Amino acid sequence: MKISIDKKSVKFYLWVGAAYFILALIINLSQYPGPFLLWFINEIWKATYILVVIYLFFEFTLLQLSRKKIFRSFALLAAQVFLFSFNLYFWLLLGTQLGIYTDFIHYPSCTHGVGDQFGASIFAIFIFGITRHIYNHIKLKQSAQRLRIEKQEAELNYLKSQTNPHFLFNTLNNIYSLARDKSDLAPESVLRLSKILRFMLYETSGEYIAIEQELKIISDYIALEKLRYDESLHINFNYDIEDMKQAIPPLLLIPLVENAFKHGASETRTHPFVDIHLSVKNRQLALFVKNSADGFRGEEKVKENIGLSNLRRQLELLFTDYNLSIEQGGSAFTATLKINLASHV
Repeated sequence: MKISIDKKSVKFYLWVGAAYFILALIINLSQYPGPFLLWFINEIWKATYILVVIYLFFEFTLLQLSRKKIFRSFALLAAQVFLFSFNLYFWLLLGTQLGIYTDFIHYPSCTHGVGDQFGASIFAIFIFGITRHIYNHIKLKQSAQRLRIEKQEAELNYLKSQTNPHFLFNTLNNIYSLARDKSDLAPESVLRLSKILRFMLYETSGEYIAIEQELKIISDYIALEKLRYDESLHINFNYDIEDMKQAIPPLLLIPLVENAFKHGASETRTHPFVDIHLSVKNRQLALFVKNSADGFRGEEKVKENIGLSNLRRQLELLFTDYNLSIEQGGSAFTATLKINLASHV
């Protein structure tokens, strides 16, 4: 049978063994005053045996125990504790014979010696057991936290992989409309799309980008959309940013802007408009997007497309303090996004 040894586990036992050695040295010196050097050597000799046996006890013996065979498990456990104490006593006798261990405590019989070491064995099992339980609990929490983060990162990447093609698909549709109409603006629209693609490929792979970069991609997208419309479309885009270097997740705001054109202005027959206002102060982000929307009846429920659904889920994964509200009434559709950027998880 091949026995595998976990290096991290061995390291843990060595650290706990060192702490146990110091604790036992202090206790024995306080109860049986004597030369420090001799007690120091004594405890090293004793701790060496205890460390090896404790490691085997917790990493191998306990694995053989089973709730289904409770009596067998109890007998095995009792036998291990007895052998631990019995062999510890004779380990100390061996140290005495070799001149390594100094016998400060004289036992009248072997039974008394084994009985005294029984208490030391139980104490060692208790100390290592409690410490091992705490250590494993911390490792389990760290592992669960790591898995949760990895799951969230995987989901975020999946959402981005959905959002980007969705965004590009809509943009390509716009260019297709220009090309079909043989518009002279088609080449310029392709050039603007290439700039957006370059940004997505090379600037959005990280966790954050500066908000000035997000503003640039929004401006490029608005310029691309303008090519599709005549002078009847009214666009108002303004912002009030305290710090242009403020970091935000990439492409977080574009879905609301895209939605305003795709499901608002493009479907409005008369007086289409898009109003966009962005402000960031004291790490509080507020984005207000309002667009024209024809053919809406008040009793209808606002349906969220893939862009808005993905945005809402990304917000859940990225921030603990945010609010995204969607309202539609009369001939206008309004989206309001508020984020406490300091609440990034």
